Amino acid sequence: MLKSMTGYGRARQTIDGFDITVEIKSVNNRTLDVSVKLPRAYTFAEERIKPLLLSTGINRGKVDVYISVDVPQTEGEELSLDSDYAAQYIEALKKLRDEFGLCDDISVMKVAENRDIFTVKKKEDDLEADWERIKTVLTEAAEKFDSARAAEGARLVSDVKQKLKNISAVVDDTEARSGDAVKEYEERLMKKLKEALAETGSSVDESRVITECAIFADRVATDEELVRLRSHIKAFNETLDGDGPAGRNLDFWCQEMNREANTTGSKAQNSAITANVVAIKCEIEKIREQIQNIE
Repeated sequence: MLKSMTGYGRARQTIDGFDITVEIKSVNNRTLDVSVKLPRAYTFAEERIKPLLLSTGINRGKVDVYISVDVPQTEGEELSLDSDYAAQYIEALKKLRDEFGLCDDISVMKVAENRDIFTVKKKEDDLEADWERIKTVLTEAAEKFDSARAAEGARLVSDVKQKLKNISAVVDDTEARSGDAVKEYEERLMKKLKEALAETGSSVDESRVITECAIFADRVATDEELVRLRSHIKAFNETLDGDGPAGRNLDFWCQEMNREANTTGSKAQNSAITANVVAIKCEIEKIREQIQNIE
């Protein structure tokens, strides 16, 4: 099943008194770009978070992970002030005040709202327990995130398949009209020759007309292009039915379909076929926009 690069998952649990919230969201991106934001006291967990997300099957997309942890008052833990960080933070607030002429409401309570100025000293063996708690909530959020990507991917695949059906229908119509183009050319040629030879009393050389029509038919023939276009549509559908990342492959098939449509358009000899080519290219462009979100 193909998945979208766009998704969202959120989980919240209270474990051992720790209120943990994890949010995961993503948008399309050419490569995989994972950004993790979590409290300073838990930055040690970042190197474990990314591998866990990768294990769920994420391959492409810009993924943002937000983790918040409300720590309970626990015996054996000591709350201390990160003086260096607090000094930098207060200095930044003063600069903000002075540069923009803001009201000076810098107070202890205002500064204390930034919880990163405080650190919690823990026993070394508490780190593993902290990770296990975060991992539990992160795993739940990742499952919801993956389900959202799968659901969105299914919707995209359904929409693209309908557009491929539309293209197939136009291809069939184009093939039917291709024979009419040669017939119309023959009729126009015969009419012009008869008008030109009417004054001289000469007759039309039908063998010459047949030869000219054959040359014209070869020049405007789109059989090969339409066959290849159908082949690309089939390959596109097979890719949509496959598993694993396929966005780049789908983009390739879009390029190939567009190439055959352009060649068909350059050979078009009547307005109906030209209109069909425009319709095909419009559907291909719509498909191209959709598959930008497929992983």
